[in-house]
Amino acid sequence: MSGPRVVFAGTPEFARASLEALCGAGFLPVAVLTQPDRPAGRGKKLTASPVKAFAVANGIEVLQPVSLKDDAVVAQLESLQADIMIVAAYGLLLPQRVLDIPRHGCLNVHASVLPRWRGAAPIQAAILAGDRQTGVCLMAMTAGLDCGPVYASVTLDIGAEETAGELHDRLAVAGGRLLVEHLPDILHGDAAAVAQDDEIATYAHKIRTGDAAIDWQRPAAELARLVRAYNPVPGAWFMLGNERIKCWRAETVADGSGVPGQVLAADASGVVVACGDGALRLLELQRPGKRRGTAAQFVASAAIAGRQL
Repeated sequence: MSGPRVVFAGTPEFARASLEALCGAGFLPVAVLTQPDRPAGRGKKLTASPVKAFAVANGIEVLQPVSLKDDAVVAQLESLQADIMIVAAYGLLLPQRVLDIPRHGCLNVHASVLPRWRGAAPIQAAILAGDRQTGVCLMAMTAGLDCGPVYASVTLDIGAEETAGELHDRLAVAGGRLLVEHLPDILHGDAAAVAQDDEIATYAHKIRTGDAAIDWQRPAAELARLVRAYNPVPGAWFMLGNERIKCWRAETVADGSGVPGQVLAADASGVVVACGDGALRLLELQRPGKRRGTAAQFVASAAIAGRQL
């Protein structure tokens, strides 16, 4: 007897972890959907997504439609005769007629414990909000944004100094484990999905570069979370003259105070900047076109002591 016909839809590294877990558990997809190749790196060379790279390496058919609204694409998906479609950070909205194709519907691996942080950037949102915990859940997909009933979830503590990149990697692994643990029961009809409470839902909007701008009027504790939330993408930043400086690591200073944006100290231990409440010590910085460096390296290359940012 052959196994279930699984179609997988995903694009970035978070999704690749679920795909790898699926294959490792014997659920080899009949096809993988992923975003079209995009320009990447300084040379802007067309680059395959992590999901595509994994699928190609494992001999899985890859489909890269620009949209799922095209009749020919829908017909192609129907021809796969999927029992279930598993979706993880795919990047394209699934219209209702696509959601209706698999016999057991579409299952989403989402990087939060729904209904908290529906939307595009739940990992960053959890850190920005100062949440102490987050997690991953398996959701039965509906036409609404991350509002379908939830089959299962797992909760992880957020480290006090953990960046979005570090948390992402842990959640990606947890998502893969959760998926293969519960998929058999979902396919056999032995798992019950619980409706979300819409009254307590929160939303994590898509990240824009401007979101990562450091506003020195804000409390230092908020800005420390902002630096963590936008590491590695897009990177928290502030202006020093005409230069956009990125800050990759920072910490609050207990006794710092001054006019917001005032550089209170700049030495090998860090660049201390007054905030709306308290001060922030910048520990790892990057000038345009340069590599990330320590505060000591930055202070040696940029005149920042005493400046008003």
